Amino acid sequence: MKFHHLGLACKNIAAEIASIRKIHNVTTISPIIFDPEQNAELVLLTLTDGTRIELIAGKQVESFVRKNITYYHICFEVDDIHAEIKRLIREHALLISPPKPALLFNSRKVAFLHVSYGLIELLNSK
Repeated sequence: MKFHHLGLACKNIAAEIASIRKIHNVTTISPIIFDPEQNAELVLLTLTDGTRIELIAGKQVESFVRKNITYYHICFEVDDIHAEIKRLIREHALLISPPKPALLFNSRKVAFLHVSYGLIELLNSK
């Protein structure tokens, strides 16, 4: 597993981009998209040092936003999403959302699992 991005919940993506740009030097911003598979509005920001931040808004994160919780998930890129899910389940992870295509990542498959330190997203490298 290789770190890919940090996922943050927000109420308004445009407002959150503006706030982040006041703190960090953002080098790229993907188009803001609505992904019906994720039931969320999404955008990916890349900072000068290469760190990527995904902003998520919509029904998927409403309960987080209501509680003023912005941390949503950490994403890891993996070569074989199915093998990694099996490995993590053996290590007591709970599969929250099975693999499905993600528009933000050119329809590469993503899956969400709950592990001891919170929610992780797996992003298939291919």
